[in-house]
Amino acid sequence: MIRPRRLEALDDAPEAVRHRTPVHRLWYAAYGSNMHLDRLTAYLAGGRPAGGLRSYPGCRDPRGPARTAPIMLPGLLYFATESQVWTGGRAFYDPGAAPYGHGDSRPGIDELPARGYLLTLSQFSDIAAQEMYREPGEDLDLTEAVTRGRSRLGPGRYETLVCAGLLDGYPVLTCTAPWSSQDVAVNPPSAAYLRHIAAGIVASHGWSARQAAGYLAGCPGADGHWTATQIAALLTAPP
Repeated sequence: MIRPRRLEALDDAPEAVRHRTPVHRLWYAAYGSNMHLDRLTAYLAGGRPAGGLRSYPGCRDPRGPARTAPIMLPGLLYFATESQVWTGGRAFYDPGAAPYGHGDSRPGIDELPARGYLLTLSQFSDIAAQEMYREPGEDLDLTEAVTRGRSRLGPGRYETLVCAGLLDGYPVLTCTAPWSSQDVAVNPPSAAYLRHIAAGIVASHGWSARQAAGYLAGCPGADGHWTATQIAALLTAPP
């Protein structure tokens, strides 16, 4: 297992750091299919990733990330709505959710394994635009997100930015929905999507297939529809 990086809370950072805007470099925290560098490359350089149903225009700056790091985000991973790319539920991040427990048999889930990519502002802005089904090409104003922890750019599924903290002095941002996990009906993810996310966790965090499968099987949307054994089997099944 790879030791993940722990984030510095925004409230604990010096005011000069929290209010250092505009932001020119930041960590993009990927918690879904973009945990795979190959898939992120489709967002950066453009094209259609293997097995994908959608082609991406790419970023103005197609270079790879300056650095990558396994990180843990405080909050909950859940699956809801219907993915046009994967079918089944999409992965969303709820930073304010209470731990999601399973009675007395298993601990609550209050951390989300993610992969951090150190990017430029233009790269993150263009990736976010593609996640939001917008045309890339315009830098985002991250002032509200990095000073208040959250910025809603629109009503869509990934049009809310969350700044989960700081890492090495850079803000850690990701995209999610404007609602909470309690405000939407969960939807089970597809086998292909779960395989992709599980493989991303294994590759970036060094978890075993069983550990990654156990984590995902406990997330709302997957819980009760997928077992850890079934998800672990996806990692060895033919794509």
